[in-house]
Amino acid sequence: MAFGLDDVDRLARERAASPYRAPDNRLPAVLANLTHEAYAQIRYRDEQSVWHRTKLPFELQFLHPGMGYDRRIRINIVSADGVHEVPFRAGDFDYGGSGVNPDEVGDIGFAGLRVHYPVDGDDRHRQVLAFHGASFFRALGRGQRQGLSARGLAVDTGELSGEEFPQFTEFWIEWPRPQDHVLTIYALLDSPRMTGAYRFRLAPGETTETLVGARLHFRADVAKLGIAPLTSMHFYGENQPRPPQAQGDHRPEVHDSDGLSIHAGDEWIWRPLTNPRRLFITAFGASALRGFGLMQRDRAFAHYEDLDARFDLRPSAWIEPRGDWGRGRVELVAIPTPDETNDNIVAFWVPERAPRTGDALSFEYALKWQMQAQTQPPLARVVQTRRGHGTAADDSSLHFHIDFEGPPLQTLAADTKPVAGVWVGDGGELLERSLRRNDVTGGWRLSLRVRRDDDARPLEMRAILRDGERTLSETWAYALPPSSGR
Repeated sequence: MAFGLDDVDRLARERAASPYRAPDNRLPAVLANLTHEAYAQIRYRDEQSVWHRTKLPFELQFLHPGMGYDRRIRINIVSADGVHEVPFRAGDFDYGGSGVNPDEVGDIGFAGLRVHYPVDGDDRHRQVLAFHGASFFRALGRGQRQGLSARGLAVDTGELSGEEFPQFTEFWIEWPRPQDHVLTIYALLDSPRMTGAYRFRLAPGETTETLVGARLHFRADVAKLGIAPLTSMHFYGENQPRPPQAQGDHRPEVHDSDGLSIHAGDEWIWRPLTNPRRLFITAFGASALRGFGLMQRDRAFAHYEDLDARFDLRPSAWIEPRGDWGRGRVELVAIPTPDETNDNIVAFWVPERAPRTGDALSFEYALKWQMQAQTQPPLARVVQTRRGHGTAADDSSLHFHIDFEGPPLQTLAADTKPVAGVWVGDGGELLERSLRRNDVTGGWRLSLRVRRDDDARPLEMRAILRDGERTLSETWAYALPPSSGR
């Protein structure tokens, strides 16, 4: 039976022509009141996985509603026999020590799904993709640990009006052939102001890729539409003093991502992430976006010292547009977080024109979940940004040390010294700068001493290395968040 994106798009258009109907998310009290620890005890039985007893490379498992995961979805399998809904069966789950009696659960549907695949090169199937909550999903490549997430869409993120969270309400998974190592999944998205038809083509590997295609239909105006949103966590790192609540923590850094990378036109930009004291939004305009991503560049275990979280193994996520997305901006939203349990970083593409009632919009992109083989500029790149204060007791200046490494610096003649172009925005003053070779790494270290006029205002800074007219490095684009005021 033929089934494809056109079929899901037809459903999305039909829904968009009708008023939004909020789903009934009420759960039995025994599920709604579960603690995180109790909810984690409910596991799908491996032997009940779809395609478990076949020679297919993929297996499917489903996630149980409970706790905050109260949005239930429908899941269908598409095969030569047609489209068949997967029924909920409490017996497919092991309820462990959750305290839930499976005989009292009833037919409550699913909260999400997982795809398993032998991505590590052995016969063991492990999770490579999961959809769980609203339009959130995350994938993993070989040897990676769970870290940042992606979303189907971001709507009014960071706006005073409040954020809207669209939901994937129904999925269709194509039955693969034994020789297939790409799995196709379709999803229907719904929210008060829009509907959408999505297609995900999952290709697991050292770098797992999800090719995303979407068609959106708008019931109402949207102030800010975020395409290809990524969500991550940055608690503290080398470029920011530890928050007071982490002063006793033995770990030098705690983050899933350490920077935002952008490739627009011929320019590469690197913005180190921060954990601000209040909501902090910055943006980069672009008319020829080639890619962006929230990256975990630092892969040294000694920089984290966490045997459980293994931040050094968490993936970077790189967005690569297919086709021309036109003019717009990459927006970075940083939300204050008191600990590492909250995702506080969001990055997405905002088209120049906001959608209006009745509009239709299509886009496609590749989302690559990377570790060692991650997308890097062909230029020298920033490998670390360190921040400190002046040495004198009454010195209010800030010191920044930016290390650049990469092939263009390694091939410089021994008697050639790059020139550092430095720009400090309004409200700041560049007091000193120096550039010298890092004899340990073979790169170059740029040191800046900066004074800020007003701690209640953000301060933008940029730096780049050149050899005459030749650009040697990506652009270091640092935003110093306000450190005082409301």
